[in-house]
Amino acid sequence: MLPLTLGYSPCPNDTFIFHALVHGLVQCRDFTFRERLEDVETLNRLALNGSLDVSKVSSHLLGFIREDYCLLRSGGALGRGCGPLVVSARHGAMADLRGKRIAVPGRYTTAHLLLRLFDAALDSIVFLPFHEIMGAVLRGEADAGVIIHESRFTYEGYGLNSLLDLGEWWEKETGHPIPLGGIAARRALGRSAIASIDHALRASVEYAFSHPDAGSSYIRTHSQELSDEVCAAHIGLYVNDFSVDLGAEGEGAITTLLARAEAAGFVPPSQRNLFSP
Repeated sequence: MLPLTLGYSPCPNDTFIFHALVHGLVQCRDFTFRERLEDVETLNRLALNGSLDVSKVSSHLLGFIREDYCLLRSGGALGRGCGPLVVSARHGAMADLRGKRIAVPGRYTTAHLLLRLFDAALDSIVFLPFHEIMGAVLRGEADAGVIIHESRFTYEGYGLNSLLDLGEWWEKETGHPIPLGGIAARRALGRSAIASIDHALRASVEYAFSHPDAGSSYIRTHSQELSDEVCAAHIGLYVNDFSVDLGAEGEGAITTLLARAEAAGFVPPSQRNLFSP
């Protein structure tokens, strides 16, 4: 069987989704997977360089890799009420942040794109790993930060205030759910192989929903700093029906995000059908 490189993050939502696939609880015809667990921005850069056959990536990055990668229908992170938050310890309104240093969790993250779509004048950007942002804001190394993942559940304990929910803004602005990320596969794998991978990934998500405790030890192994309650909240927020299949609503959300990014000059234009191998 042909081994494929598979990238995803150690965050509970991803380990929940991929557990069955990488542990052989569901089968993918003709393929095995060599998983690589990295933070989202590292995965983005690996995919940008074409280093992974299949990978979780930010929706923002899709605008840069769609000539070489297509988007699978399963495994993605879309939803409502799950967007990045802009937080600060010293400022109380978004209008105060123009010209101020704002930490974001990576150049190619959807969090960065949403911030720029909200206000392109917020351009004094500091790129940091997501887990370092709250500390940087507290130390005054950044005036504000855009937080993702489990930071959504813990920022108040650090004495930070939420200035804006970028997901809520996006939903009101467009009517779409927020498309945070998805699973990209190299087009060079071919239509048949990509269909097989997508089918196996859907089976892995469905297995996780049907056996919610099966991957508990695997999830905890990669999230030892998080409580069981935070892990459960993380999975509940980011894994949903869109993770099983994008559907027309999910397609519309991603198409709208990339169209707005392209119109603003934040991603290069492309005539490729993102959803077709």
